[in-house]
Amino acid sequence: MPFPPHLLTDDEDLVLDLRPHWWFLAPAGALLAVAVLFGLTALLRDWPSWIAVPIGLWVLGSLGWFVVRYLTWNTTNFVVTNERVISRTGVVAKKGIEIPLDRINTVFFNQSLFERMIGAGDLGIESAGEGGRQSFTDIRKPNLVQNEIYRQVEGLEARKFKRMGEAAGSGSPAPAPSIPEQIEKLDQLRRQGVLTEAEFEQKKRELLDRM
Repeated sequence: MPFPPHLLTDDEDLVLDLRPHWWFLAPAGALLAVAVLFGLTALLRDWPSWIAVPIGLWVLGSLGWFVVRYLTWNTTNFVVTNERVISRTGVVAKKGIEIPLDRINTVFFNQSLFERMIGAGDLGIESAGEGGRQSFTDIRKPNLVQNEIYRQVEGLEARKFKRMGEAAGSGSPAPAPSIPEQIEKLDQLRRQGVLTEAEFEQKKRELLDRM
């Protein structure tokens, strides 16, 4: 199911809209295939009912699990726009998370040898704020998704600087960031290793004294 366009803002463009990798369906599909194989064998060879009945229940249970997994797969979206990263899932009840691009600090991915062969893996995003670190599993080509997120982050920063330049050129000074925003930016520089802990604390104290 595609990501609903009406959930995007006016100036927001959809860049990626991904379902989980097909490997998400593999365990349920394999179990269903084995159950169906046993079921057909029971029918063709006329096995006793005391064997055929449990196999029939196995087939129904496997089919139910596969249907649930498929519905989950079909209603799960991992979305990248030019403003945020969105993850939504749920057949009836929906749950999700949104991470603004300007709050993303680090994007990393993890792939086993087998996952590299099939083009699947896990993606992690570290962001400023209460969310901290978020992990997403069964992502298609996570290395390419990582690169795309970084590209969109850079594009967002470029658009911000452009708007600031246009505001300065029009004679309307851009509003100065608030003290909490300046502290948050300093903390980001500290995490990136640009500022030492001592330098961060000193500049933070100077900003707090101005409040």
